[in-house]
Order: sequence, then C-alpha cells, then structure tokens
Amino acid sequence: MASRFKSGAGAFAPCDVYACIIGTPFGFIGMKTRTSFGQHTLDRQYFVSDEVFAAEHERIFFRSWLLAGHVSQLDQPGSYFLFELEHESVVVLRDRQGEIRAFHNHCRHRGSRLCREAQGTLGSAIVCPYHAWAYDLDGTLKNVPAMKEVAGFDAADYPLHSVALANWEGFLFVNLAKEPQPFEQALPGLVGRFRQWQPSELRAADRRIYEVDANWKMFFHNFSECYHCPLAHPQLNKLTAFRNSENDLDEGPVLGGPMWMHNRDGSMTIGGERCAPAFPGLNADERARVYYYTLFPGAFLSFHPDYIMVHRAIPLAKDRTRIVCEWYFHPDAIAAPGFDPKPAVDFWDMTNRQDWDLCVNAYKGVISRAWQAGPYSELESQLAAFDRQYLRAMHGDSEPATTLRSA
Repeated sequence: MASRFKSGAGAFAPCDVYACIIGTPFGFIGMKTRTSFGQHTLDRQYFVSDEVFAAEHERIFFRSWLLAGHVSQLDQPGSYFLFELEHESVVVLRDRQGEIRAFHNHCRHRGSRLCREAQGTLGSAIVCPYHAWAYDLDGTLKNVPAMKEVAGFDAADYPLHSVALANWEGFLFVNLAKEPQPFEQALPGLVGRFRQWQPSELRAADRRIYEVDANWKMFFHNFSECYHCPLAHPQLNKLTAFRNSENDLDEGPVLGGPMWMHNRDGSMTIGGERCAPAFPGLNADERARVYYYTLFPGAFLSFHPDYIMVHRAIPLAKDRTRIVCEWYFHPDAIAAPGFDPKPAVDFWDMTNRQDWDLCVNAYKGVISRAWQAGPYSELESQLAAFDRQYLRAMHGDSEPATTLRSA
C-alpha cells in the first residue's frame, strides 16, 4: 500500500482510497440508505467528567447484562472464573450437579474475597481464606467454625449473594442489578439468532488482553463504522471494502450487520483464507460475509464463516479501558491435524492495534478544552444510534437537547 501514497506528480491522494472500491465476486454490493439524523458526537463532558464516569457505572454497567465468559471455561464441576468490574467481583462456576451459577465474590462474615485467582477449580466447597467459613457450590453456607455459641445464628441465613446469570448460546452474561430486566428484553437483537454458528459448542483458541488509554465509548464508536477503514486498515479493506456493508440492527442495545467479503470462500485472516472449515449450518450468503455487532454496553461479537471473535470492553477509568479479545473455533477444527488459528489471530491483533492507536489519538483531541462536538457523516449512523442508546440509559427519555443537536 505504501507505493499508492507516494509523493509527486500523479500520486494518489488519501481521498482516492475512498473512491476506489473493489467489487466482490457478486459485483459491487451497495449500502442501503442510512442516516445519522444530523447528529453530532457526544459532548466533551461525557469523556472527561469524573461525575459522568461514576454515573455510567450506576446507571449503565451495574444495571446491564454484561458478557462475562463462555461455558467452555467451566468444563467440569468446581471449575470457575471471575468477572470483575470496578470494585465488584463475581464468581461464575459450575456446581456439582452441573448447573452454572454466579455469586458475589465475598464472604458473608467479614467480606473477604473468596476466590483470588482469575480462574481455577474448586474442591467440594468454597472456603474463605480468613476464618474458614465454607460454602457449598450452590452458595449455601455449610460449615462455620466457632459460631455455635452465637445466640440465634443460623447458617441458612447467610448464603452467598447470588448474581443474575443468563446463558445465551453458550455465552454467559451477568447482571449486577437486584432486579434486572429480563435478558430477552434487554438484548432482543440476540434472541433466536446466530445458532447456525454453533456458539455453545465452541472453544477459545486464543486470547489477547489490551489496556488502552482512552474512554470506553471511543472503542464502541470506532467498532461501529468503517469510514476509517480505507486509510487506517488497508489490509482489512482489501478483504471487505468499507462500502460493502449493511446494517440489519440499527436502533437499540444491539447494533450492526454484515459486510461482504471479496473472496466468498475466504475469511478475515492474514492472506484472506479460512483457518477452519466453514460452520456447516451457514448458507451461501452467510459463508460469504462477516457479521459485526455491538452489545451495549460491554461487548462486540464478530461472526466469521469459520470462527467467532469476541471483544469485551471493561472501563478501568474515564481514560483507560481493558479490551479482552478471544477467537472461538469448533473443537473438531481445533483437534484437526495442522489446525492453526494464527492467521486469524495475527490479522485481528494487527487491526486491533491499529484501532487502539486511532482511539487513543482521537481521545487526546476530545479531552482538549477547545474541542467541540463535530457532525457525524451518514456512514456513522451506528455511532449516532449508539449515542441515542447511551443517552437513554444515562438520562431516560429526556435526552439533553445539546447532546443530540443537528447541524
């Protein structure tokens, strides 16, 4: 690509990249009409204010269904992993009967953290490391040293505090609210979809963890458009031209849609070839596309012909975000001789790092005192939709007029 941006007479200008759209085997796939309704970006306060960051946790993250992990992480009774957000820690485990449960990770005695490793295997009980209070894997308190002499004490009154848990096609979501909205109502765009990718049967072949100096919303904005792809992602744009896309979910907590690949027998990898056979339940169109979705407020799902990629975004501070990226393949593909996920992992690790650099650089401008909200292009309709969802969650139906002003 460097040769296409050489200087001198006859050189290509950056804008030429946007004009030169390569066709697909089906011919050029034009975008459906989309609109940002004249919206501008979110105001500066939503990226720099400590008060806003605290309110986001109370009004959004502590009330939403958050992707915590996958059933493949709990392959036997007693296996567990932790999900952590701000000061909250949740133990997600499989009990002795095979049921998956979630509990707040603290002892009912004096609050000690029960599990301190990110994942592992428990014995027959969860034992507090402080005073040896012991809980069954179903959360009931079953052994309490030196409490018999305490008048009125009943172990049945002190089970672990449970956390709402939902299993969507093998992906495990938790909700920290005391009375959470039912999962199907909170994320209706997922209900009854994507089973043809066999998500409940998959296993992660690789995981990468990034910590990036930018506000969490920057990553949702970046993921939600390919306006930047020709210039920032030349390798990606060769595989899926930025205008070969459409959105089948354009309002609400689940947003996104498919992009057509130039090679209908390929995938999003270094070299554009598949790392594994296509999922057998996919039809011809599904095998020729990659499907990208954001799940408000904490995850991105990307459905490829041969694998599913998952990003989870965890806000660490108003200006720092942890991104966990995982690549899920079918166990039969993983077990096949010669299986190598590296072309997919390397492709997206490269693209991730390009995106993180863009997010950091944009965030440096957004936090400037001189910065003012700019207008969205029509190619950024999903960002405008994300902002509407965000403002509904933050402010209810009465969204501040200044945050949704038109040009």
